[in-house]
Amino acid sequence: MAQNETVNFLGLDCLSLKNENLKLLVPQSIGPRILSLSLNGGENLLAELPDAVLECPGSGELHLYGGHRLWHAPEEPSRTYLPDNFPVEISLLENGCLLTQDVEAKTGLQKSMRIQLVENAPQVIITHQLTNHGLWPVTCAPWAITQLKPGGVAILPQACEDTCVLPNRSLVLWPYTDLSIQNIQWGKNYILFRASVDSPFKVGFPNPRGWLAYWLNGTLFVKRAKYEAQSAYFDFGSSSECYCNGRFIELETIAPITTLEPGASATHIETWELYDNVECPRDEKDTQALVEKLKLE
Repeated sequence: MAQNETVNFLGLDCLSLKNENLKLLVPQSIGPRILSLSLNGGENLLAELPDAVLECPGSGELHLYGGHRLWHAPEEPSRTYLPDNFPVEISLLENGCLLTQDVEAKTGLQKSMRIQLVENAPQVIITHQLTNHGLWPVTCAPWAITQLKPGGVAILPQACEDTCVLPNRSLVLWPYTDLSIQNIQWGKNYILFRASVDSPFKVGFPNPRGWLAYWLNGTLFVKRAKYEAQSAYFDFGSSSECYCNGRFIELETIAPITTLEPGASATHIETWELYDNVECPRDEKDTQALVEKLKLE
């Protein structure tokens, strides 16, 4: 059963959600966001960025704060970076809460995030929703972004279906992505990325295996999202993405492209899992052993 109390974090009043295994902090005056995630009373795994901002053309600054947020793809600064520095409506649930943002005047979209802790397990289910309250259809996709502290190792699973002489995977690159850096291991079934770079780096890919992971100081964070093979995705078909710079690393999942008619909604569900006392994977062999040990697939 989740327990609720109000605490101050990064200068913001936050609702504390916790069960026997983990604790979340959800801000009340911005969002919808999750600012802290900790396992068994340990450190916050999420990045803490109280001074980080992005300029939204014509609308001021978006404060990142770190943590987990909901955006709508495709990335277009004048609408994607709209500030969310306003109180959210919080409805308490038996094992979590529902966060609802005011309608964005510029897009007509309203963001909400249903957060539910799984009883007696280090798991969280997050239902991200976009609802079109405008007068016209909007083509978009829910985009769930988790900013984590640097210094760990990201595990990016690749498609491993045997397609004989045909290709079985693709990789999407951004203009600033430098494939020559030493922080990345290109495996056959996994890409391992050490989150310790100064310059921005980002890759995306279709992810039929449906999960991403990040190891930090003995804890493994896993996030899952359904992949729909017959659907179209933004960013050249990417359903999963990983971005990193000197201050944080992001694990991102994106829902299929949808056109929301007035009054319609689109949902995107992520499941988070945490594991403690995990050794850092050094190579693809270690990673496969870890996947099998924890039954990630």
